[in-house]
Amino acid sequence: MTDTGLFFKVKTFLEMIKFSHTVFAFPFALMGAILASLVNGTAPTLMQVVWICLAMVGARSGAMGLNRIIDAKIDAKNPRTEQRHIPAGKVSMREAWVFVSVSFLLLLFSAWMLNPLCFMLSPVALFFLALYSYCKRFTALAHVVLGICLAAAPIGAWIALRGDLSWQVVVLGLAVLFWVAGFDILYALQDLDFDKEQGLHSIPAKLGVPRSLLMARAFHGTMVFLLLLLLTIPGLGWIYLLGVLVVAALLTYEHLLVKEDDLSRLDAAFFNMNGYISLTIFAFTLVDALV
Repeated sequence: MTDTGLFFKVKTFLEMIKFSHTVFAFPFALMGAILASLVNGTAPTLMQVVWICLAMVGARSGAMGLNRIIDAKIDAKNPRTEQRHIPAGKVSMREAWVFVSVSFLLLLFSAWMLNPLCFMLSPVALFFLALYSYCKRFTALAHVVLGICLAAAPIGAWIALRGDLSWQVVVLGLAVLFWVAGFDILYALQDLDFDKEQGLHSIPAKLGVPRSLLMARAFHGTMVFLLLLLLTIPGLGWIYLLGVLVVAALLTYEHLLVKEDDLSRLDAAFFNMNGYISLTIFAFTLVDALV
């Protein structure tokens, strides 16, 4: 394979798993590391940060690749997703399985390099990552399961540095869970008719648009409340509080973009705003910890 061919294949895989969307969970993994450092009173080593990042990349890449494999037939029927890489023939099933296997091996090896507890818990993470792809076939709570998967990012980083589980990171994990479940409900609005037609389960398909919007708002309000609870951690102060207020403003704007009778700005609400939200809370947390 030529260099050009290799570059094209890597680019294709990154597009398949929407690697740019790693920005949703990655800052929260680093935020979990910051909080663990504040509680410990010591900064993580460079190699700990590297292994945390590699574990995050392996978990997220493997999960997205597995989701594309499991949903390939459904994606082929949906006009919105029929051009995804596996249905469109850009990536073969064999190539996708190799990619998923390598990604999950990276997760397992990174967890092993961090500490024994991380390695022992990594199969639990793999279970939920695989479960999510099947959830919409039997439950409307797929959004919550996705939230659990991304909540593992800060919790895993905390365990990597402390080797235990404390209430502070559980609160952060729950904040991530409600944030992800909320925006995934919004994202699922665009497939409401298709899901009903195919017998697939989602909150929008079950509750309809108005009540789904209310639930997403309630979830995001819960996220802000949980983030405020973290102010009890020594080392977090007014800078972190300002960050939470900015996040609350961004969430408010996100919901203003999505209206019951107008979902045309859903992509902007989902892709742009949620990237800003995760980066914002991480940046303010980092600055507050440093200052």
